[in-house]
Amino acid sequence: MNENTFMDAPCFKTSVKVEPIISSLELGEGPHWDAWHQALFFVNILQGYIHKYELATKRHTKTKLDGRVGFIVPVDGTRDQFVVGLERTFAVVRWDGAEGSPASVIRELATIDTDVMPPTRMNDGKADPRGRLFGGTMGYENPIGTIIPEQGSFYRLDENGVTKLDDGIGISNGLAWDLERRAMYYTDSLEYKIRRYDYDVETGEISNPKYIFDISNNSLGAFQDGTTIDSDGNLWVALFKGYGVVQIDPTGNILQRVEIPSRQVTSVAFGGPNYDILFVTSACLDLNDGVIQQGSCCGCTFMVTGLGVRGLPADNFRLSDKIKPGTTKGSKGETSDKRQKEKDC
Repeated sequence: MNENTFMDAPCFKTSVKVEPIISSLELGEGPHWDAWHQALFFVNILQGYIHKYELATKRHTKTKLDGRVGFIVPVDGTRDQFVVGLERTFAVVRWDGAEGSPASVIRELATIDTDVMPPTRMNDGKADPRGRLFGGTMGYENPIGTIIPEQGSFYRLDENGVTKLDDGIGISNGLAWDLERRAMYYTDSLEYKIRRYDYDVETGEISNPKYIFDISNNSLGAFQDGTTIDSDGNLWVALFKGYGVVQIDPTGNILQRVEIPSRQVTSVAFGGPNYDILFVTSACLDLNDGVIQQGSCCGCTFMVTGLGVRGLPADNFRLSDKIKPGTTKGSKGETSDKRQKEKDC
């Protein structure tokens, strides 16, 4: 390894309780709390593992898929089926949740970015309040931390098939929905900004994109990564390279910051019986950026309590028999033209 600056990251305490619950992963991501299982599902992307953590018993299990996995979302109405982003394919897998128990692909729903070389891969993905799946890809990465910009795309998967909503994406990330404000939030991490779209819950259409938050204007020294939303409509944003999570209001004002004892914070999700626990994933990657990540919490998954806020139940994917693998459709809206975004932040 090259000469680097050593930066230790001990498990320090903050004004709220931050507790590591899962030991170090290379690239923990995609936390999703499932109410029926009373468990947190998440992924270790580069190693191809899907994970389950039961809060009441502290039981942690995992199994390996055949490829890199960007996210995991339970299929609505089932107990052992999940939609995952496997390399460049939206796929349904069956897994009983047991340690090392095989997870089999039972259905491939769509493969995206088939004309893009070198190949992209799936990153973040979530279901909207009607069970449609939104997710996207990130640029080819080699070595770790060196990403081809504007190579990825952003998609919606529903009973009508897969629709491309935007292209020219660096790292597709940070999804959240606010039904009261009829808004969807989305992040391309390489933009250093968070977008807000007008959102039609009945059709899944998004329009009128604008930026609400510019991380480069807030001296955070980080990339914005995964995002969730609380019951007051405020966003909670993971700070990759930033040792923390920030809460911001719908106009982009920072309300508070929670320190996390891992530099590469990747994503966040509310869960627990009362949705008052913030689960936080992180990574322990050698990014060749002059900083050696060390400390016992590097790459851990955490639970944060005492925040005084509650989140919203995560939505599961509604799998329709009408979904047929086929051609990706272009968006009917104006979302692919980035010049239309109002730079309000």
